[in-house]
Amino acid sequence: MKLLRLFFFLVIIFPLTTLANPVPEGKTIFITRCAACHNVNKQLTGPALAGVHERRNIDWIIKFVHSSQSVIKSGDKQAVALFQQFNQIQMPDHGDLSVQNIKDVVEYIKSETKAASALDDAPFAKPEKLKANYLPINISNYGFFTSVIGLVAVLIMALLFLVRVKEYGRSLTT
Repeated sequence: MKLLRLFFFLVIIFPLTTLANPVPEGKTIFITRCAACHNVNKQLTGPALAGVHERRNIDWIIKFVHSSQSVIKSGDKQAVALFQQFNQIQMPDHGDLSVQNIKDVVEYIKSETKAASALDDAPFAKPEKLKANYLPINISNYGFFTSVIGLVAVLIMALLFLVRVKEYGRSLTT
Protein backbone atom coordinates (compact mmCIF):
# COMPACT_ATOMS: atom_id res chain seq x y z
CA MET A 1 0.00 0.00 0.00
CA LYS A 2 2.84 2.42 0.84
CA LEU A 3 4.52 1.54 -2.42
CA LEU A 4 1.33 2.38 -4.32
CA ARG A 5 1.11 5.79 -2.59
CA LEU A 6 4.74 6.51 -3.40
CA PHE A 7 4.18 5.54 -7.01
CA PHE A 8 1.07 7.75 -7.20
CA PHE A 9 3.00 10.72 -5.79
CA LEU A 10 6.07 10.30 -7.98
CA VAL A 11 4.27 9.58 -11.22
CA ILE A 12 1.21 11.81 -11.01
CA ILE A 13 1.38 14.48 -8.30
CA PHE A 14 5.05 15.52 -8.48
CA PRO A 15 5.08 16.21 -12.25
CA LEU A 16 1.86 18.22 -11.95
CA THR A 17 3.30 20.43 -9.22
CA THR A 18 6.47 21.08 -11.19
CA LEU A 19 4.52 21.89 -14.34
CA ALA A 20 2.24 24.25 -12.46
CA ASN A 21 5.10 26.60 -11.54
CA PRO A 22 7.18 27.77 -14.51
CA VAL A 23 9.18 30.28 -12.46
CA PRO A 24 12.03 27.95 -11.33
CA GLU A 25 12.80 26.89 -14.90
CA GLY A 26 12.43 30.46 -16.13
CA LYS A 27 14.77 31.63 -13.38
CA THR A 28 17.36 29.03 -14.31
CA ILE A 29 17.24 30.00 -17.97
CA PHE A 30 17.36 33.71 -17.11
CA ILE A 31 20.37 33.31 -14.85
CA THR A 32 22.33 31.12 -17.25
CA ARG A 33 21.45 32.90 -20.50
CA CYS A 34 20.26 36.44 -19.84
CA ALA A 35 21.71 37.74 -16.57
CA ALA A 36 25.08 38.62 -18.09
CA CYS A 37 23.48 41.45 -20.07
CA HIS A 38 20.03 41.94 -18.52
CA ASN A 39 18.58 42.61 -15.10
CA VAL A 40 14.91 42.72 -14.29
CA ASN A 41 14.99 46.14 -12.68
CA LYS A 42 18.26 47.77 -13.79
CA GLN A 43 19.65 48.63 -17.18
CA LEU A 44 22.93 46.84 -17.88
CA THR A 45 24.41 46.08 -21.29
CA GLY A 46 20.85 45.40 -22.38
CA PRO A 47 17.58 46.95 -21.24
CA ALA A 48 15.89 46.28 -17.91
CA LEU A 49 13.26 43.64 -18.55
CA ALA A 50 10.65 44.59 -15.94
CA GLY A 51 7.31 44.99 -17.69
CA VAL A 52 8.56 43.63 -21.01
CA HIS A 53 5.34 41.62 -21.32
CA GLU A 54 3.40 44.92 -21.18
CA ARG A 55 5.58 46.74 -23.72
CA ARG A 56 5.75 43.92 -26.28
CA ASN A 57 3.47 41.02 -27.14
CA ILE A 58 4.71 37.50 -26.47
CA ASP A 59 5.05 36.64 -30.17
CA TRP A 60 7.41 39.60 -30.68
CA ILE A 61 9.44 38.57 -27.63
CA ILE A 62 9.75 35.00 -28.89
CA LYS A 63 10.90 36.14 -32.35
CA PHE A 64 13.37 38.59 -30.85
CA VAL A 65 14.87 36.03 -28.46
CA HIS A 66 15.18 33.41 -31.19
CA SER A 67 16.92 35.84 -33.58
CA SER A 68 17.17 39.50 -32.68
CA GLN A 69 19.13 40.38 -35.81
CA SER A 70 16.49 38.94 -38.14
CA VAL A 71 13.82 41.07 -36.39
CA ILE A 72 16.06 44.14 -36.67
CA LYS A 73 16.83 43.45 -40.35
CA SER A 74 13.12 43.04 -41.06
CA GLY A 75 12.78 46.74 -40.23
CA ASP A 76 10.82 46.40 -37.00
CA LYS A 77 10.87 49.93 -35.53
CA GLN A 78 10.95 48.78 -31.89
CA ALA A 79 13.80 46.36 -32.51
CA VAL A 80 15.82 48.90 -34.47
CA ALA A 81 15.29 51.50 -31.73
CA LEU A 82 16.53 49.05 -29.08
CA PHE A 83 19.53 48.16 -31.19
CA GLN A 84 20.41 51.85 -31.62
CA GLN A 85 19.76 52.69 -27.96
CA PHE A 86 22.17 50.03 -26.72
CA ASN A 87 25.12 50.97 -28.94
CA GLN A 88 24.36 48.41 -31.64
CA ILE A 89 25.42 45.52 -29.38
CA GLN A 90 24.02 42.35 -30.85
CA MET A 91 21.98 40.08 -28.63
CA PRO A 92 22.98 36.45 -29.17
CA ASP A 93 20.41 34.25 -30.86
CA HIS A 94 18.72 31.66 -28.67
CA GLY A 95 17.11 29.52 -31.34
CA ASP A 96 17.49 26.40 -29.20
CA LEU A 97 15.03 27.72 -26.61
CA SER A 98 11.50 26.49 -27.05
CA VAL A 99 8.50 28.78 -27.03
CA GLN A 100 7.61 27.41 -23.58
CA ASN A 101 11.12 28.17 -22.30
CA ILE A 102 10.78 31.80 -23.36
CA LYS A 103 7.32 32.02 -21.79
CA ASP A 104 8.80 30.62 -18.56
CA VAL A 105 11.47 33.33 -18.60
CA VAL A 106 8.77 35.99 -19.11
CA GLU A 107 6.84 34.53 -16.15
CA TYR A 108 9.99 34.73 -14.05
CA ILE A 109 10.46 38.36 -15.09
CA LYS A 110 6.83 39.06 -14.10
CA SER A 111 7.36 37.49 -10.68
CA GLU A 112 10.57 39.47 -10.12
CA THR A 113 8.85 42.68 -11.21
CA LYS A 114 6.13 42.08 -8.60
CA ALA A 115 8.76 41.35 -5.96
CA ALA A 116 10.59 44.58 -6.76
CA SER A 117 7.40 46.63 -6.60
CA ALA A 118 6.66 45.08 -3.20
CA LEU A 119 10.09 46.25 -2.05
CA ASP A 120 9.23 49.79 -3.13
CA ASP A 121 6.46 49.74 -0.52
CA ALA A 122 8.79 48.49 2.20
CA PRO A 123 9.71 50.97 4.93
CA PHE A 124 13.43 50.82 4.14
CA ALA A 125 12.81 51.81 0.53
CA LYS A 126 12.35 55.44 1.60
CA PRO A 127 14.80 56.08 4.43
CA GLU A 128 14.09 59.80 4.49
CA LYS A 129 10.63 59.00 5.87
CA LEU A 130 11.88 56.75 8.65
CA LYS A 131 12.24 57.83 12.23
CA ALA A 132 15.59 57.24 13.83
CA ASN A 133 15.83 54.20 16.10
CA TYR A 134 17.67 56.22 18.70
CA LEU A 135 16.59 59.12 20.82
CA PRO A 136 18.92 62.01 21.52
CA ILE A 137 19.46 62.88 25.17
CA ASN A 138 16.58 64.94 26.44
CA ILE A 139 14.27 65.13 29.45
CA SER A 140 12.12 62.16 28.39
CA ASN A 141 14.97 59.63 28.21
CA TYR A 142 17.33 61.18 30.79
CA GLY A 143 16.55 58.43 33.31
CA PHE A 144 17.81 55.71 30.99
CA PHE A 145 21.18 57.37 30.51
CA THR A 146 21.46 58.07 34.23
CA SER A 147 20.84 54.40 35.02
CA VAL A 148 23.46 53.29 32.44
CA ILE A 149 26.05 55.62 33.93
CA GLY A 150 25.14 54.39 37.44
CA LEU A 151 25.52 50.75 36.34
CA VAL A 152 28.95 51.46 34.86
CA ALA A 153 29.99 53.17 38.10
CA VAL A 154 28.85 50.15 40.17
CA LEU A 155 30.83 47.79 37.90
CA ILE A 156 33.97 49.92 38.24
CA MET A 157 33.59 49.98 42.03
CA ALA A 158 33.10 46.19 42.08
CA LEU A 159 36.28 45.70 40.06
CA LEU A 160 38.24 48.02 42.35
CA PHE A 161 36.89 46.13 45.37
CA LEU A 162 37.97 42.79 43.88
CA VAL A 163 41.43 44.17 43.18
CA ARG A 164 41.70 45.28 46.84
CA VAL A 165 40.53 41.86 48.05
CA LYS A 166 43.14 40.16 45.86
CA GLU A 167 45.87 42.48 47.21
CA TYR A 168 44.74 41.81 50.79
CA GLY A 169 44.84 38.04 50.15
CA ARG A 170 48.38 38.28 48.78
CA SER A 171 49.52 40.33 51.78
CA LEU A 172 48.24 37.67 54.18
CA THR A 173 50.14 34.83 52.47
CA THR A 174 53.48 36.66 52.51
